[in-house]
Amino acid sequence: MKQLLIVILVLYSQFSAAQYSKHIIQLSDKNNSPYSINHPSAYLSAKAIERRERQQISIDSTDLPVNPAYIESIINAGTVTVLNTSRWLNYVLIETTDAEALDKINNFPFVRSVTRAALRKRASKTDKYVTEVRPSGKRQQLQEAGDHFDYGANYNQVNIHEGEFLHNNGFRGEGMIIAMLDAGYYRYDTNPAFDSIRLHNQVLGTWDFVKNKASVTEEHSHGMICFSTIAANRPGKIVGTAPKAQYYLFRTEDAATEYQIEEQNWVAAAERADSLGADLITSSLGYYEFDDAASSYSYSDMDGKTAIITRGAEMAFKKGIIVTNSAGNSGTSAWHYIIAPADGEHVLAIGATDASGVPAAFSSYGPSADGRIKPDVASVGAGTVVAGLDGNPAYANGTSVANPNLAGLITCLWQAFPQMTNREIVAAVKKSASQYQYPDDRTGYGIPNMRAAYEILSGEALEIKTRKILGEDWIKAYPVPFSGALTVLVKPETSGNATLTLLNSVGKEVFRKKIQVSAGISYYEYLSNLTTLSQGVYWLRYSDGKNTRVLRLVK
Repeated sequence: MKQLLIVILVLYSQFSAAQYSKHIIQLSDKNNSPYSINHPSAYLSAKAIERRERQQISIDSTDLPVNPAYIESIINAGTVTVLNTSRWLNYVLIETTDAEALDKINNFPFVRSVTRAALRKRASKTDKYVTEVRPSGKRQQLQEAGDHFDYGANYNQVNIHEGEFLHNNGFRGEGMIIAMLDAGYYRYDTNPAFDSIRLHNQVLGTWDFVKNKASVTEEHSHGMICFSTIAANRPGKIVGTAPKAQYYLFRTEDAATEYQIEEQNWVAAAERADSLGADLITSSLGYYEFDDAASSYSYSDMDGKTAIITRGAEMAFKKGIIVTNSAGNSGTSAWHYIIAPADGEHVLAIGATDASGVPAAFSSYGPSADGRIKPDVASVGAGTVVAGLDGNPAYANGTSVANPNLAGLITCLWQAFPQMTNREIVAAVKKSASQYQYPDDRTGYGIPNMRAAYEILSGEALEIKTRKILGEDWIKAYPVPFSGALTVLVKPETSGNATLTLLNSVGKEVFRKKIQVSAGISYYEYLSNLTTLSQGVYWLRYSDGKNTRVLRLVK
């Protein structure tokens, strides 16, 4: 059952009736590769390397491209076309109907297995989810006059997360890169909702992994609609949740059919996003049932480690990327549960609510097959405001739009705390959510609040700074030498009334301040107006009745 799904505009694609076979060539090693983990610039961008260094992630053999000598041997085996490769999973996806070539490939010493990925049997398939997007009405709630953006019709779906708090504080996605993986971005390049991102060249690149071409504007509009919840910027009509971010738009889903090759496409696209330096991957796709029934998954496979796409998503997270994915729209169907890759342990699976926070009936249920909380969190996916083909606001339903709506805000949150890791950002998002203390299988930890997440991360950033300054100590004064002001950082071991006293070189008191302290809490005390003090040696004494410490300072 196709899980692309939101309620969307009429689609229009034609597909070749030619029959062809696609095969996954699983390789056994990367021996004798011309690439080295000591020279990653040959296969990773500077931004991809910086992301790893910032999060202290080592470059390893999974980063190495597939051995080009192996690829060449596969191509030379006969009438073979290489569609894509995966360095993470070490496979080559090929297209061929040459039986002799397949036999030869299967006998190569570096080939572990050859598996048929898809057999195209028909020209097209009706998309049962296609219907018309409804024009939106007036906004249900008026926004604050001081907000930076005039959100127009979609204010409610930003406000439910207090997303405007981030935007008003200057975090709108600048400097961040989002990779979207979807079924197509029909006419986004002429849609008025995206005038701003076109004007500022915010789309860094596109690629269609289904048809191996650069353009992604001819096929499905599903991706365009999802994209609008993040990137649209028509003040007074619709403003997305990360309108200043930069984007890669990748088509990995063939909406006409459902084969595992689409999972392969997704992994290949995720790897390209990684190598190009993307900070976040968001996709409103998911899989469990295929046209080839033998390939379909069971609920027990939703364990975070079985589905190809889930394995790829988990690997993306290991490379320092945040991965968000729609939870699925199977809440009222026989399947009922989340879909891959939403089952991934580190994939932020996003369920759907309405703008009031009421869970949408169609939103897929958790938990994962191994009992983990799923979905992780939720956003507005019922009556979500999106951009229609004319660029004007329209309504759509589905976890497909809940996912990017929140993904954009998470991007802005990470922009505010670039020193934090993907793990720390995701953890803060969960902690900020409305039911973090009592998660369930409908919306997981609930609806995240960006103001709360910001405050959580601010506290963590302060604690990191404190540890860096103090090291193994519990008090420190800086800078040394000081001039007009002095900062005293103290993390006392006991609670009570404490006194900071500054003495000159002959023991005369020149400054005194009393503070109330609690054990284990960090305090930054600022001693200002010290410019009148003469140059020389000073002594800072801290005393709380049980502990006393004297520090030597110089002005």
